[in-house]
Amino acid sequence: MLKIDTHAHILPRDWPDLAARYDDDRFPVMTHTSGHHRIYKDGRFFREVWESAFDAEHRIADYARFGVGVQVVSTVPVMFSYWAKGHQALELHTHLNDDMATVCQAHPRHYAGIGTVPLQSPSLAIREMERCIDELGLQGVQIGSHCNGWNLDAPELFPFFEAAADLDAAVLVHPWDMMGSESMPKYWLPWLVGMPAEQARAACALIFGGVLERLPSLKIMLAHGGGSFPYSIGRIEHGFRMRPDLVATDNARNPREYLSRLYFDSCVHDDAALRYLLEVAGTDRVMLGTDYPFPLGEQEPGSGIEALRLDDASRARLFHGTALEWLGVPLSRFQTMSAVA
Repeated sequence: MLKIDTHAHILPRDWPDLAARYDDDRFPVMTHTSGHHRIYKDGRFFREVWESAFDAEHRIADYARFGVGVQVVSTVPVMFSYWAKGHQALELHTHLNDDMATVCQAHPRHYAGIGTVPLQSPSLAIREMERCIDELGLQGVQIGSHCNGWNLDAPELFPFFEAAADLDAAVLVHPWDMMGSESMPKYWLPWLVGMPAEQARAACALIFGGVLERLPSLKIMLAHGGGSFPYSIGRIEHGFRMRPDLVATDNARNPREYLSRLYFDSCVHDDAALRYLLEVAGTDRVMLGTDYPFPLGEQEPGSGIEALRLDDASRARLFHGTALEWLGVPLSRFQTMSAVA
């Protein structure tokens, strides 16, 4: 059975040193020494990555062990650089998208691509999104759960979402700059608690701000199983009913209805949580996603779905059917190439 991982991060081996060019060490920088590949940011060590982060053929072999044939790759959120001037961030995003397109073109059987855009400058973001889809052949773009002082319902961002809907672009919303980074830095809490909360923040902004209501064809996928959003929908709906004067100011539709309008990946790390997600959102809104190749990702890709022992039709939908719908590509694209390869 074809398996498509919709949440897999990739980096170039190298990218422009914008920290030096613009004298701003907030830009991430990659170094390679003695077999170690390290990212530095803000003048200090940020993260070590491995060849699996950038070596396309290494990744393909790694994934083959689990029967995954296609990765939908997106950049690592630290590369968003939303705090930078738009034209500076665009320089980085252009390089990332060009490298991703090269990987996808070199390995069309195994990769599809979700680009990145400087969301802090919506006009530049629209232009780069158009280039990603019309020129580079990517399937959509990844954005953060918010952008500096803007939540995703900000009026400044609506033209971007309009353009995404017009392009039929797949939009991946990924948590970044997690809430709690300053107030709860210990115990990895920004990643364990803040990251799921960021996705609930994004979902509620898109719903209560009327973005999804005004753009019904917009194809939004929330990474990490939607974070805490699906699991707190009861509280969110209760608040909507009890205090519409505070909650339903821009959209009068019940927030629960949008669970069947959003897409979610399966990266929740708990069988009961995944069953619940399938129950409230529907099998046709959930797709395989692993957060490869990072520690918080699903370490055996597809194991969460397999553990549920679903019927073949449901497994097919989760492993590739929903992904193909979100990406807007036919099954024959990968079947034909598999037959030729």
